[in-house]
Amino acid sequence: MLSDVIGGLLPSALGVALSPVPIIAIVLVLGAPRARSQGAAFALGWILGLVVVSLLVVLVAGGSEHSDEPSAVLGWVEITFGVMFLSLAARQWRTRPGPGIEPATPAWMDAIDTMGTARTSAIGAALSGLNPKNLALTAAAAATIGQAALAGPATGVAIGVFVVVGSLTVAGPVVVFLVAPRRSAGPLRSIKEFMSAHNAAIMMIVLLLLGAKLVGNGLAVV
Repeated sequence: MLSDVIGGLLPSALGVALSPVPIIAIVLVLGAPRARSQGAAFALGWILGLVVVSLLVVLVAGGSEHSDEPSAVLGWVEITFGVMFLSLAARQWRTRPGPGIEPATPAWMDAIDTMGTARTSAIGAALSGLNPKNLALTAAAAATIGQAALAGPATGVAIGVFVVVGSLTVAGPVVVFLVAPRRSAGPLRSIKEFMSAHNAAIMMIVLLLLGAKLVGNGLAVV
């Protein structure tokens, strides 16, 4: 049962991990004068946001009645999220920058390398726990965990797997930077440039795949 739940939540976790904006943000933070403290703060905020949303949804979903069959309510939730992701994928494609046009970045991102640790941590938590796409993905994964009626330790393992996979592209660069700050500078800069240049395409593909998967999962149980 636990392996089935983990297999079901991995696509959502990967969708969270492949969000270009937080990846670009953490690279900018790691280029700041206080990179060590700010990078750790951003990563901890990101992880905390995923944990809090996951726990809340698991508690709500776990409080409902369970059966051996997948919940039709969960199926409709997955369909709703899936349709939303497909719509967002279409919007990403329609609003993508034209050839030779540099994508605009949010105003807060331009100043993130000058922020204090508390504000940097808050931004990390907001990007993981309050960002609409990540919030929907986390809620869908956590609802799957809650509806599975796993034992307490197994529920903790499932949430832990989701948070770890969803944090690989944010906490991972921080760990690499702390271990080898000079050697990691070039690769991190290349990652930032790639993510910035192909933000719309990456998001469109991720949303399209996740949307199709969620709609398919939902239709299978309603």
